[in-house]
Amino acid sequence: MSPAPPPARLLEASGLHWQAVATQIVKDVSLHVREGELVGLLGPNGSGKSTLLRMIYRMLRPDSGVVCMEGQDVWRRSARDNARAMAVLAQENAGEFDLRVCDVVLMGRTPHQSSFARDSEQDFRIVEQSLAQVRALPLAQRMFSSLSGGEKQRVLMARALAQQTRLLVLDEPTNHLDVRHQFELMNLIRSLGLTTLAALHELPLAAHYCDRLYLLKSGELVAQGTPAQVLNAETIAEVYGVCAQVRISGRSGRPLIEFMPDELL
Repeated sequence: MSPAPPPARLLEASGLHWQAVATQIVKDVSLHVREGELVGLLGPNGSGKSTLLRMIYRMLRPDSGVVCMEGQDVWRRSARDNARAMAVLAQENAGEFDLRVCDVVLMGRTPHQSSFARDSEQDFRIVEQSLAQVRALPLAQRMFSSLSGGEKQRVLMARALAQQTRLLVLDEPTNHLDVRHQFELMNLIRSLGLTTLAALHELPLAAHYCDRLYLLKSGELVAQGTPAQVLNAETIAEVYGVCAQVRISGRSGRPLIEFMPDELL
């Protein structure tokens, strides 16, 4: 019996370039995300991760290259069509809302509503379901500004789920979270089974949760593949300038990373 074909590429970015003034921020980067994958985007501060994601979710127009969602150039689709296909949890989303949690999540229904349409019973049901998925339903009547950092991230994730898209794009979703809340959020993302592209800082999280990784340095793609292929001691030393011991878990087959902070390169 011949092997099953791989899942279709839901997102494909090819040859992306972007520069600010005379500085090239992203240089000829290509990546793809298949249906059902959790793909991690890694790199040190200033490597171009957020800029690359902004081109993918149509916040920045690339100087060259193309981003296709569901086989269509995102810049040839309307903003509404893109919002129906791709939900974004960006770092800028962490601001304060002077709204109840349920109203913040309801904002995720906007791409599915016609102009001046009132919120429907279906919209309210989807908001309730989304909050339940992230275990935040008891927070529904709380003010968003009163929540902890971990609670806010769960609510913003619920807002993304309420969009009912085929792709989640997450820019450092575990930023500012303590270790427990990092694990809780990544477990949640993994359990949802949604196609996801996430920029991450924490290499152990990427090693444990992601199906494939793309690693950036100074705006260029330096490695791609499974966590075991990308996260080895040599590559970590080259990109991050730190020494690490890496072994493969006999239970999961994934890299286990131990940093040696006294041995900086």
